[in-house]
Amino acid sequence: MFLLKRIGYAAWCEVEKMHPEVKIWETVTPYFEKRNIHFYVNRCGFHIVEFYNGHHPDPNDPDERDIPVDDQFPDGMFRFEKRI
Repeated sequence: MFLLKRIGYAAWCEVEKMHPEVKIWETVTPYFEKRNIHFYVNRCGFHIVEFYNGHHPDPNDPDERDIPVDDQFPDGMFRFEKRI
C-alpha cells in the first residue's frame, strides 16, 4: 500500500519535468474527493483558488453554464493552481 501512495506523486513530478515550459498548472476536483484535495495541496504544492457550486458556477466552462453544478457535483468543485 505504501508504494502505491508514492506512485501518484512520482508520476506528477515526471509530468512537471516533461513540461518545464508550463508556468501555471491548473486542475479541478470534486469536493467529496478528500484524498485528491490532500494530494494536490499537501503533496504537489497546488493552492485552492476557487470553489464552484450552484451559486458560483465555472464561468470558463460554457457547458456548465447550461447544466447546474448541483446536478453533477452537488457539493461543488475546487479549482487549484500551482505557479512555478
